[in-house]
Amino acid sequence: MSDLISTNIKNKISEDLSPTRNITGFHLKVVSAIAIIWSLFQLWYASPFPFMLNIGMFKGLPARAIHLGFALTLAFLIYPVAKGKKISFFDIIISFVGAFSCLYIYFFYDQLVERGGVLLSLKITDTFNFPVELILGGCGILILLEATRRAIGLPLVIIATCFLLFSYFGRYAPEIISHGGLSLNRLVGFQWLDQEAIFGIPIGVSVDFIFLFVLFGALLETAGGGKYFLDLAFAMVGKMRGGPAKAAILGSGMTGLISGSSIANTVTTGTFTIPIMKKTGFSKEKAGAIEVSSSVNGQIMPPVMGAAAFVMASFIGVTYFEIVKHAFLPAIISYIALFYISHLEALKLNLKGMDDADVPNLKKTFLSGIHFLIPIFVLIYTLVYLRFTASYSIFYATITLILVNLINLIIKNNYSKDSFKEWFNQTIVGFEKGALNMVAVGIAIATAGIIVGAVGSTGLSTNLIIVIESIAKDNVTILLFLTIILCLLLGMGLPTTANYVVVASLMATVLVDVGNASGFIFPLIAVHLFVFYFGLMADVTPPVGLASYAAAGISGGDPLRTGVQAFWYSLRTGILPIVFLFNHELLLIGIENIWHGLIVIITSLIGILVFTSATQGWFVNKLKWYEIIIFLIISVSLLSPDFVLNKFYPKYNYQEINKINSLKFDSKKEIQIKVTRPSLYGERYKLFVISKNTFEDHFTLEDYGITLLAQDEKIIVDNLKWNGEAKKNGFEMGDYISEFKIENFDRPSKNIVYPIALILLVICGYFNIRRKE
Repeated sequence: MSDLISTNIKNKISEDLSPTRNITGFHLKVVSAIAIIWSLFQLWYASPFPFMLNIGMFKGLPARAIHLGFALTLAFLIYPVAKGKKISFFDIIISFVGAFSCLYIYFFYDQLVERGGVLLSLKITDTFNFPVELILGGCGILILLEATRRAIGLPLVIIATCFLLFSYFGRYAPEIISHGGLSLNRLVGFQWLDQEAIFGIPIGVSVDFIFLFVLFGALLETAGGGKYFLDLAFAMVGKMRGGPAKAAILGSGMTGLISGSSIANTVTTGTFTIPIMKKTGFSKEKAGAIEVSSSVNGQIMPPVMGAAAFVMASFIGVTYFEIVKHAFLPAIISYIALFYISHLEALKLNLKGMDDADVPNLKKTFLSGIHFLIPIFVLIYTLVYLRFTASYSIFYATITLILVNLINLIIKNNYSKDSFKEWFNQTIVGFEKGALNMVAVGIAIATAGIIVGAVGSTGLSTNLIIVIESIAKDNVTILLFLTIILCLLLGMGLPTTANYVVVASLMATVLVDVGNASGFIFPLIAVHLFVFYFGLMADVTPPVGLASYAAAGISGGDPLRTGVQAFWYSLRTGILPIVFLFNHELLLIGIENIWHGLIVIITSLIGILVFTSATQGWFVNKLKWYEIIIFLIISVSLLSPDFVLNKFYPKYNYQEINKINSLKFDSKKEIQIKVTRPSLYGERYKLFVISKNTFEDHFTLEDYGITLLAQDEKIIVDNLKWNGEAKKNGFEMGDYISEFKIENFDRPSKNIVYPIALILLVICGYFNIRRKE
């Protein structure tokens, strides 16, 4: 990779970490003041005080407009038009125009609602009307795109522009995805003055939740919480074999709980951990790769999950608590597997732990920052036990953190008056950092809203189902491969949350529909987490894994080799979404009791550890090639027992299609009917399920409301009974049956796979331990 590209990436990383590094004097004071006011506004908006005092209440759309107004203003005051340039007077003018375009929505919200989407024009003469809102909205969209170019980069701007052009010139698109095209008035009105696009769900989530979590993380870091978690990690695991690597993983996991950026996480913890890892024997690339893997994994850790958890909850229409519950197990076992990787690397290199003198005392370290755990406890208690909204929970946690920090400083400084000054400075710096960290996030989410709006207003998501079906047919492997490639490609140019918003809005419905046509029931939460996980994998995937470049900058290693190593370490993160898409129990869906839950947790954990051993080629000793294959089979058996059992005992028995018209079926057995439906754009595929106990006793297809006819070697739906079950379920005349399956009652429980896999593991492990290398 050329020196120019490397330099650009390094500049991008430093900008992400310290956007105000080149700003000084009065300019810096103005930026700081605006940032602090933004943080105060967000705290006020999240608090119960507006309702208690009946003052300062903001409706949804106006609050979102103010939020974006702050982000646009700061973007043009922080990011110059090009690298190496300074902020000019022209930039200041643009920042004011951008802010005004947003604040117009706040001041004239009632009039906008009254006009119901009709844009305001002022009559200048009898023949000329001045399109006020068309120009205002158009300026707002262009300014947002320019802010995105400066703060995020060109890829997101190009993608958003393509969707805007598609919205306007839809009639000229290929017929399979074409639409009537939106007028310029409709396009601008929908995108800028409505709450379905730029000011839609994603930025609404940013206003309600994301800002406050980022602010909480900034305040915690400013108060010394980041260093405390890192010291605690070293105290806990520093003496173990490969201790610094394990401390890096634990420290990144704890910072990842409240961090919204994998790059920031890498640099914050990596500055301390990477040099110590190198000192104890890890190579430059492996030290950087372990830090990258643990920092990127920090993004899948609840409660924040790279800020995507809140958007996900709004997209799916479930509570935030539900998202955290389902995401918890994959995140935990992925982290434990990364611990295991560091242990295997230490075994390979025969590394020891850190010297006692270099490891802080666990008890002293824990007690020195125990006050940092109080606001985190408040956050978890209000979220999980009291079931407060995420907005209220993080508000109370933030206020607790500010007060706890004040009390700690007063006690620490022996009740000195300087304590208040130090506390005030720390709090103000935290407010400033929190807001500045949100500039790029807020702008990225708003621009991603352009894509969400375009998909919704043009019917693209429905048309995409037809496009993907024509490519993948009913092959779920091709479908998943296409989605993974899209996530990785977009992830190279987009921040985590923006990547998730774009791919989820494009592919989530497609995955569910086409997956269903292939005979698989994919829960919506599994599909959204699948998209989110693979978007994150882009942060470690060469050639543009920014987190890998950040780590290589600290370790002195080669960025590409660091990226390749980090990708190899992160394979377990890549395998998990594929597994939980088919085995929903991994997301704690369908868990019947506590014992069932424990079996799922234990077998999933062993399964991912065995998979990790296979990919690293090491158990207690080096694995032979055939042992690696056996370990992969064991891991698949433990992670997805249904998949293995189906190879020997299919879940459904296939019936001869020519004979089904004359058969009687047991109402206690589930039946799946796969049909092919001819259309103007080729064949489409549907799966229909006759659930158990739909009928009281044995039944025929005629009872179900369907009459079949043999024609051209196909069994075609010839007639549908009015108000019959078949018609209600969506059958259409002309559909032809391609598969007919009945549930297999002779199939043993999938739990039989677990003991067989574990016995095989014990046998292979025994021979591996006995073998001397």
